[in-house]
Amino acid sequence: MSRRQDDRLSPCVCNTLRMVARAATQLYDDALRPSGLRVTQFSIVAAIARTGEANLKQLEDVLAVDQTTLTRGLGLLQRDGLIERSPHPDRRIKSMRLTSKGRRALDAARPLWARAQDTVLRALGAKAWNDAERRLRRVFHVVVSKRRHRRRRRSASSTM
Repeated sequence: MSRRQDDRLSPCVCNTLRMVARAATQLYDDALRPSGLRVTQFSIVAAIARTGEANLKQLEDVLAVDQTTLTRGLGLLQRDGLIERSPHPDRRIKSMRLTSKGRRALDAARPLWARAQDTVLRALGAKAWNDAERRLRRVFHVVVSKRRHRRRRRSASSTM
C-alpha cells in the first residue's frame, strides 16, 4: 500500500475502543486492588447484588458479555467464595447469589470504585461524559445490530 493510500485510512473504530477500554480497565483495576476485586469481577458482583440473585442469561444481558467470558468470571468468583449457586425451580438454570464474603468484598470495593469514577468524571466533565456515553451506546447498538444481521444472513445461506 502506498503512503498516500495509508494516509487516507481513518482510525480503526475497534482499535480506538479497545485502547480506551484497556486504559479504563487498568485505572479501575488499580483503584479496586485493595478490595481484591478486578473491575470485571466488581461488575458481576454488583449486578448480582442489585437483584439478590441472577442467572447466566440475566447477567449476559445486563453486562453485555458473552457466555464464555461470563462463565469464566463466575467460576473464579465461585472458587474464591464470593458467589454461590442458588437453587432454581428449573434445574437447567444456573442462578447465583453473593455469599457473605462476596457482600464484604463489594462493600470494600464500592467506595474505591466511586473514587475512580469520580476521578474520571471530574477530568472529563459530566456533560462531556453524558455525550460520550450516549454516542458509545449508539456505537454499541449499531455494532450489535450489524452483527446479528450478518449472523442471520450467514445462517440463511447455510440452510439453502
